[in-house]
Amino acid sequence: MTTITTRTVEYPADNLTMIGHLALPAGTGRRPAVLIGPEGVGLSDVERRRADALAELGYVALAFDIHGGRYLADPEDMLARCMPLLSDPERMRGIGHAALDVLRAEPRADPDRTAAVGYGTGGAIALELGRDGVDLRAIGTVNALTTGRPGEAARIRCPVWAGVGSKDPIMPPAQRDAFAAEMEAAGIDWRLVVYGGAQHAFHHPSVDHIVRPGVGYHPRHAERAWRDVVALLAECLPVTD
Repeated sequence: MTTITTRTVEYPADNLTMIGHLALPAGTGRRPAVLIGPEGVGLSDVERRRADALAELGYVALAFDIHGGRYLADPEDMLARCMPLLSDPERMRGIGHAALDVLRAEPRADPDRTAAVGYGTGGAIALELGRDGVDLRAIGTVNALTTGRPGEAARIRCPVWAGVGSKDPIMPPAQRDAFAAEMEAAGIDWRLVVYGGAQHAFHHPSVDHIVRPGVGYHPRHAERAWRDVVALLAECLPVTD
């Protein structure tokens, strides 16, 4: 394990003060950089640990905030915040751009070598950055098979990897098909992995608060999905000295 450093970063977005988690690898030189977006409940130690793990692999990683420092444990609070957000591409892009600006302004980050990885709502934001034509080396999403406005997927400039649980009621087969059709029509280099028997948010360790039906942790597939994300980054955004 390499020595990493971390710090909290505050920045404005969506009329809120966002509180992100920045993780820096050992050394002093510039490194490729990765945005990490959280599930709809908001930024938690799960995403912070993922940023730290990527820093240990040599990436500059920013786990970004979507709720102004809040973690929405109540499902109704989460839906009240996330549903309007998910229906508004410009708001999602604004949140994504604000975080990306912070990441690219970090002196250790190579602004020309960045990727976006997101889970749930954070994954939808990563996809909207791509649909907005942002220069990314890769986009990775887990249980975020959202489709965009007609024709805008053609502006995605990098490979897209997506993972979803086969028993995810929020991302059912019809949603998978719509996502696949959008990627195909746009001529994207894309992949979709369906994890058998997994529900929504299967990657997220169990929590001590009420969750929506169809949400559940699947440790084996969580580990596999993480390996798939790391492999995507190794392919599209390799760390070099």
